[in-house]
Amino acid sequence: MKTLVSEIMTTDLVTVDIDTPLRKIVTMFRKHKVRHFPVVDGGKLKGIVSLSDILRLSFGMRLGDDEVDIDEAIFEMLKLDQVMATNVKTVTPDQMVADVARFLTQQEFHALPVVDKDELVGIITTTDVIHFLLLQTEKSAGEAAVA
Repeated sequence: MKTLVSEIMTTDLVTVDIDTPLRKIVTMFRKHKVRHFPVVDGGKLKGIVSLSDILRLSFGMRLGDDEVDIDEAIFEMLKLDQVMATNVKTVTPDQMVADVARFLTQQEFHALPVVDKDELVGIITTTDVIHFLLLQTEKSAGEAAVA
């Protein structure tokens, strides 16, 4: 079965604007329980910021509340465009999930924005691919048990 990206991608996107302060992005990661936000400027995809990008800057998130003042200083000193990845690889909704899975295993990416005609329409993550593969495995196991 050939499954398209459009069938498993996340379409309920939360994006951040290029001018969003880093402190607010930290709050958004906690609130939305995601690990990646596409970064947009005027509706156009400009990059992607990951929780890992933020954690690389943070002492308090790893060590405890004593280092929160240091984090605040770092977050005030830096802007999102200095932290986000700008070499964004994208996929289209009509690409095969198998091709995306192959790409994700060969690269250091864990999320790929899905773009259709220059419009951001979703995101596909390693978690989306793993969930899909688990469902396929469970479905195959169920069919084998019935046979």
